[in-house]
Amino acid sequence: MTLLADLAQGLSFAFMQRALVAGLLIALMCALLGVFVVQRRLSFLGDGLAHAAFGGMGIGAFVIVGSGLIAEGVALLRNPLWIALPFALLTGLGIAWVRDRTELSSDTAIGVFFAVAVALGVLFFSRIPPDANLGLNVMDLLFGSILAVRSTELAIIAAVAAVSIALLLTIWGRLAYATFDDELARTDGVPARALEYLLFGLAAVVIAVSATVVGIILMAAYLVIPAAAARIWARSMASMTVIAVAIGTSTTLAGVAGSYLFDLPTGSAIILTQALVFVLAAFTQRR
Repeated sequence: MTLLADLAQGLSFAFMQRALVAGLLIALMCALLGVFVVQRRLSFLGDGLAHAAFGGMGIGAFVIVGSGLIAEGVALLRNPLWIALPFALLTGLGIAWVRDRTELSSDTAIGVFFAVAVALGVLFFSRIPPDANLGLNVMDLLFGSILAVRSTELAIIAAVAAVSIALLLTIWGRLAYATFDDELARTDGVPARALEYLLFGLAAVVIAVSATVVGIILMAAYLVIPAAAARIWARSMASMTVIAVAIGTSTTLAGVAGSYLFDLPTGSAIILTQALVFVLAAFTQRR
């Protein structure tokens, strides 16, 4: 009863409420995207785009400090995410374009952009004066700080979630068809290539927004683990999607609650809870 009372008290705080809402929205977006990422064997994509977001945040922070926007009173103007979003989007589309135009595999193309984005992030963060107060901590950006999510960041996450979820549900059938059999889908008139570019672009935007809360390092796990566990249990693409959403949202709730009750890093608590579900799925897989 003491733990329940402590948890009820924690949920009365505004920062806990924002963390739960942000975590659930991110879990929902990542689960829907993760199904296609896992089925298309693009698991490295999450890692690459998360690090692209790091590069974009470095560029954005440098631009804000250099242009004097840091002194403006409008909080939205002082958020590097406005530059990280288009940067991550261009990176995602660039990965898809390079893979189409060359004989390189997806992992190779992602690896190239991954390295360049990290180098840009380190370069631009190093050029920012140490006394500049952006309200952004590089360690939080790398490892996540979901309990510190602010109202402006939550509003951005909610807007991206509304658009991305609606779009994914609209194209879900055609994208699933192209995922299972690309050539047959093209024969039936499904714009498979356009859908793939749309998938890469959506993944870039969702990961850029989510990585600022979950953390660059942990973002790939958030995208992949629920979908991977769901793939073990599911018998169809539709059931895989439902199970992935259930795993993502439930482990987010459990991770946030556990981090508050036992004073653990929230991002790590969520990912480790998802990992426990994956281990359970692996041991209970039907032959």
